[in-house]
Amino acid sequence: MNVGEVRIAEDSDFALLKVLLTRGDGWTQEFSSGMTKVWTRQAENSHFRMIRLKTVFPDVPADTLYDVLHDPVFRKTWDKHMLSSCELGVLNPNNDLSYYALHCPAPLKNRDFVLQRSWLQTPQEYYIINHSVFHRDFPNKKGFVRGLSHLTGFLITPMDKGCSLGYVAHSDPGGQLPVWVTNKLSTILAPKMVKKLHKACINYNSWKNLHNPNHKPWLYPEQISGKRIVISDCVKPDSVTSGDSTPDEDESTLSENDLSCQLDMISADAE
Repeated sequence: MNVGEVRIAEDSDFALLKVLLTRGDGWTQEFSSGMTKVWTRQAENSHFRMIRLKTVFPDVPADTLYDVLHDPVFRKTWDKHMLSSCELGVLNPNNDLSYYALHCPAPLKNRDFVLQRSWLQTPQEYYIINHSVFHRDFPNKKGFVRGLSHLTGFLITPMDKGCSLGYVAHSDPGGQLPVWVTNKLSTILAPKMVKKLHKACINYNSWKNLHNPNHKPWLYPEQISGKRIVISDCVKPDSVTSGDSTPDEDESTLSENDLSCQLDMISADAE
């Protein structure tokens, strides 16, 4: 789906994620450690490279990983980058809209996103995808640079022991960051995300048993309590422009030396 397009996801939208994860054309490997590998490739009509990650969690059942990626309350316990998150409403039991704000390491500015999230569960695979949309009640916020997700997706495949995870992200962080910074940062942060996600999966069931264990609206549609999204509200607010930022959030004056030093620190921490 295109940025700004609000509709029920179709089979072809989920199939695109699988194509990106299974075809090898155009991908360059950037990272390999244990069972985790990261590739990047040039994306159409964008200076920002698409990222692809594959890994295996031999000690995590597929349904547990699926629950962890969905559970918004549990996410507050393990996603330390998340500053805030809220649901705007639902399109149907498998498509919703949400707002997500995240902390970025200094000297980068914090980012936020308005997203449509769609998911599909089959006997063989579990899919979760998102892309950026607009909503009249969520214009740009002071202190944040509005980012765009062209496509972010997770594909979980059950295995005899554990599961495999495929992840694809094509995003524009907005603002005026040098392209090389975003491309390098993506390859650093993706493996870090996998480590945190794996740890979260190990802890999930014991946590969930103490926190409303039977409440899983992503599995049980009758538990959905969000309001219905009004499509006419899904328009770009007057103050929103792709890559827009206020003077307080302008990063164009950041020096290459400052950025390089910070990226080196993040990279060392990821190893």
